[in-house]
Amino acid sequence: MVEQPKRPFIKEWHLKGYFTFLAFTLVILMSADFTGVGQPFSGDQFMDLVYKMLHPDWSYLPAIITPLLQTIQMALVGTLVGCLLAVPLAFLAYKKIVKNKYIRLAIRLVLNLMRSLPEMLLAALFVAVFGIGAFSGVCALTVFSMGMMFKLLYEAIETIDKGQLEALKAAGATKIQMAIFAIVPQIFKYYLGFFLYTLELNVRASTILGYLGAGGIGLYLNTTLESLRYDRTAVVILAILVVVVLVDFLSNRLREALSA
Repeated sequence: MVEQPKRPFIKEWHLKGYFTFLAFTLVILMSADFTGVGQPFSGDQFMDLVYKMLHPDWSYLPAIITPLLQTIQMALVGTLVGCLLAVPLAFLAYKKIVKNKYIRLAIRLVLNLMRSLPEMLLAALFVAVFGIGAFSGVCALTVFSMGMMFKLLYEAIETIDKGQLEALKAAGATKIQMAIFAIVPQIFKYYLGFFLYTLELNVRASTILGYLGAGGIGLYLNTTLESLRYDRTAVVILAILVVVVLVDFLSNRLREALSA
């Protein structure tokens, strides 16, 4: 015979559930009040936005082709340079290559700090240093890519077969030879996959860097929003959507080909 649970336990569980629900509701209400979510909004302005977004101004499309291509170029260059710079740093952070733990810790600390900074903050910093333009956006994406690739590549290196390293070391190979002939062949396929993943992230990020003057399609998105030309904003958003979908499709196909 199955023993039924005791009623005090059920009542206690219900009381905890009610208390958790009330506490959660209170936190949401306080957060909404603090952030001003409950402030009234203009219904007329909202309907105007919806109407214009549903009726895009397709005559604006030729004007955004060049900045859209510039956005893609920013993502490609930033990803390529950042991922290339991350390779020697990932090797230097590996204990089988560099024995000094302080050097390894310093490299990991700096690269983790770079990876933790959002792209918008990096773009703002480089715009302040180099001024408005695509170069600032490329620098921001390069730094972000370097930190991202370093993290992924370093973790991949940690999981390689150590037997090949020991064999080359016993044969008298230098550390550079160990890296080239034992580490690179084992992580090359992973590196290509990480590169494609980072490129996907940078294509999305590069579309909004123009808000801070870092070039690309983001500048046109900001301009159309500030001028209340939501019909042109819709064209910009649709163009960005097409690019992101194409990049995701090509990236997935290439990753499937690499894993085959």
